[in-house]
Amino acid sequence: MGGEDADRDKSPALLVLKDVHRHYQRGPHTVRALDGVSLEVKQGEFWAVMGVSGSGKSSLLNLLGCLDRPTAGDYYLDGHNVAHLDDDAMSEVRLRKLGFVFQDFHLIPQLSVQENIALPLFYQGVDSHECARRARGLGEQVGLGDRLDHRPSELSGGQCQRAAIARALSNEPTIILADEPTGNLDSATSLQIMELIAGLSEQGRTIIMVTHETYVAEYASHRLILRDGRVQEAGRKAATP
Repeated sequence: MGGEDADRDKSPALLVLKDVHRHYQRGPHTVRALDGVSLEVKQGEFWAVMGVSGSGKSSLLNLLGCLDRPTAGDYYLDGHNVAHLDDDAMSEVRLRKLGFVFQDFHLIPQLSVQENIALPLFYQGVDSHECARRARGLGEQVGLGDRLDHRPSELSGGQCQRAAIARALSNEPTIILADEPTGNLDSATSLQIMELIAGLSEQGRTIIMVTHETYVAEYASHRLILRDGRVQEAGRKAATP
């Protein structure tokens, strides 16, 4: 493992933020949600993003997910500056390079588990038979092989999150972005979901996860702590004795 870490440290960054700012106007006041954030994330790293409410976590995740643009600064994803793309180009980046896991799952209630998993592939124009084949495989991978024909309303919270994780994997994303992935789950189910996410990290997936739970953050290899829109701490998490 040490050799793998050394090789990764020498590899070019997969994601780079350079002096990124995101400011909002609220009446006469300027809210500095992000105030000069710089960050490098390399292939296969698992980052936990932490900070108190209002520290800039959500604003950062929106920028990383190409759901918003910085007021100033640059965002390089896989070597391309995506900070100021137009709406169509941003949508294409989200579809091709990013996988999302949300606290509230964001599954479409009218669709089956298999259809929800296949949705990003459908939007990419993948053949329907190939969509179904890949969705079945991903559903089985996350432990939902016997629930593929069920609707989200027929699933537990943990099963819904498993389906959401499978959907996030369907387009073979460059980076998986997870926003409080255990926020709506009980403790036992949260541990199961984090074991699943940690397993994806061990497979070499690059993951950036926002969480306020210390025990959830312990699964990550790296930690970013924000305070008042600025980086308070960033880097490899100290090993547990």
